[in-house]
Amino acid sequence: MTTVSADRLAKTFVEVSDTLVDEFDLIDFLHTLTVRTVDLVGATAAGLLLADQRGRLEFMAASDENTRLLELFQVQSSEGPCLDAFRTAAPVVNADLSTATARWPQFAPRATAAGFRSVHAFPLRLRNEVIGALNVFGTDSSSALDTTDVPVVQALADVATIALLQERTIRRGEVLSEQLQGALNSRIAIEQAKGAIAQANDVSVDEAFTLLRDYARRNNRRLSEVARTIFTDPDGVAMITPR
Repeated sequence: MTTVSADRLAKTFVEVSDTLVDEFDLIDFLHTLTVRTVDLVGATAAGLLLADQRGRLEFMAASDENTRLLELFQVQSSEGPCLDAFRTAAPVVNADLSTATARWPQFAPRATAAGFRSVHAFPLRLRNEVIGALNVFGTDSSSALDTTDVPVVQALADVATIALLQERTIRRGEVLSEQLQGALNSRIAIEQAKGAIAQANDVSVDEAFTLLRDYARRNNRRLSEVARTIFTDPDGVAMITPR
């Protein structure tokens, strides 16, 4: 883990805990969590899975497209560090992917082929309740976490969990699983919109997501709302272009 100043660490935790804002956007919040985790520990990438109404993990956010595909594969194959962290409510730390084939026979080779060397996973938990897991990937030996790093990253995941539960309890008073199901539906619309924007502007899918998010923020609209507009408005795709 890179050396992080106390000021930067404090700002990161404040940002992750701040969900009680107007027009809170769950997808944007989760994407920000993955990006801030990467920045905080000097990792290569991060991904996040949340449990749906039936308690099954579903992909929700990733710091880049390559990791999104890997997280989807983890869900489809029903094995991997996030599933272990979710099932046990304990972190998976410094797993060497080159020697993890026995543990994850499908996931480990896939992750190695994607260029990753190490992986960590942290449960999103509050006491006995676990609502998901956060994956952190590295491509070299510097991605290893030491004994002081682990509680910091776990604390970040815990704060995010509290923030998510608090937002739903105080603002809407709705059951968390129902909210997550709605977010999963929004995720599908956003993925489709990313593809349309990427094709229309001849940019990568990662760049397309940045354009979509920037447009939503500039216009104080939710990502899912803008994504659906792209397919309901004849000029929807045209309104999102590189500035």
